[in-house]
Amino acid sequence: MKVGVIGLGNMGMGAALNLLHKGHEVTGCELREDVRAAFVAEGGRAVASPGVLPTDLEAVVVFVINAVQTEQVLFGEKGCLGRMQKGGVVLCCATVAPEAAKALGRKIEDAGFLMVDSPVSGGSVGARAGTMTVMGSGSEAAFAKAGPVLEAISTKVWRLGDEIGVGSTVKMVNQLLAGVHIATAAEALALGIRAGADPETLYKVISESAGSSWMWQNRVPHILAGDDTPSSAVNIFVKDLGIVLDQARALTFPLPMAAAAHQLFLAAAANGQGLKDDSFVIRVWEALTGIDLPGKK
Repeated sequence: MKVGVIGLGNMGMGAALNLLHKGHEVTGCELREDVRAAFVAEGGRAVASPGVLPTDLEAVVVFVINAVQTEQVLFGEKGCLGRMQKGGVVLCCATVAPEAAKALGRKIEDAGFLMVDSPVSGGSVGARAGTMTVMGSGSEAAFAKAGPVLEAISTKVWRLGDEIGVGSTVKMVNQLLAGVHIATAAEALALGIRAGADPETLYKVISESAGSSWMWQNRVPHILAGDDTPSSAVNIFVKDLGIVLDQARALTFPLPMAAAAHQLFLAAAANGQGLKDDSFVIRVWEALTGIDLPGKK
């Protein structure tokens, strides 16, 4: 299958490599020259603009930041939609508001193409391993066309219905939980450090106790190693929890936990941590209380 992958970041690169290794003809699209070179070294093709992707693509997988960027790479002056085969499928993998997904779906379908509202979970590790979870919604025809792509990049595809926007709704709920869990894990570890607990021992004990969570077990090791290389950045949760809170406001629905977590990620971004790994929201407590974080150089 001829596939374009737009955005070779933490998630997009892994997806593109899995598609390539599963025998698909893959062209990646990425602004950064070194990232394009890395993908070409693996046997793929790479371009700097969606406007110069091949003209006969059967599927395009979009791994950009938000709805505005998704629309731009598809419909903008240098967009790729007009270069696809008619009846081709677009997999929109960015975390966006449900209404934004619906608007994109209408526009894509009006142009004669199919769309799967397909936000993903699994992080850079899952993307590289081809084990992402897809929270998908769209027509039967769209899922049929996207089937080979979904099979290559994921091990679990949730088919959530025919209506575009349902996938984004479920991802929104996932991001509420993920953001709160990361912030809470950082808060708990910071408290333990301030109280004098050994952070390595604390991590091991909590990991085997009722207070553990997937985010505790996945993110705290980043803090213990002092490695703030982003697998998912602080700024992602500034955006995603913003989407959650905007949707809740529209529904007149209170979300005090999500709002508190959002403020913590905003504080971390204001402290210069926006491009760091999201677990380093813990630097908010470092700045406030003067605790010494493990692994600090």
